[in-house]
Amino acid sequence: MSQANVDLVRRLQPGPHVDLAAMFRSDDAFRELAEANAPLLDSDFEGVFGVEEAPESSYVGIDGLRAVWIDWLAPWATYRTEIEELIDAGERVVVLVRDFGRREQSVQEVELITAAVWTVRDGKIARADFYRDRPSAFKAVGLEG
Repeated sequence: MSQANVDLVRRLQPGPHVDLAAMFRSDDAFRELAEANAPLLDSDFEGVFGVEEAPESSYVGIDGLRAVWIDWLAPWATYRTEIEELIDAGERVVVLVRDFGRREQSVQEVELITAAVWTVRDGKIARADFYRDRPSAFKAVGLEG
């Protein structure tokens, strides 16, 4: 079942050249994304940013997924992510990423090294916790070193 969870989470990850800022800000692009991915998400899917801080920002459902990204992307003109590794942690999958963002009126991309923990329940994504650092994500799944 764990490899199935990794495969499911992998299906939801954007390609490395997808501009997430443009995709999530566009009603048409988001509608296409929602139609393709809604069947993969639990009806009460929850997305959480700033997990290692209090209070958490939590969003529910497919519209919540968009809202969590819109909030995160607010300062970025462009934003893309490259998946480095997906790690099987049973019902959870740790996704290690390198994110690249560019702010308005800048030509330089900023690189962020982050992670997320995706929780799978009954063959659907139930939750995605987005971490600003990898050690926090590893700790959340009991893989701290």
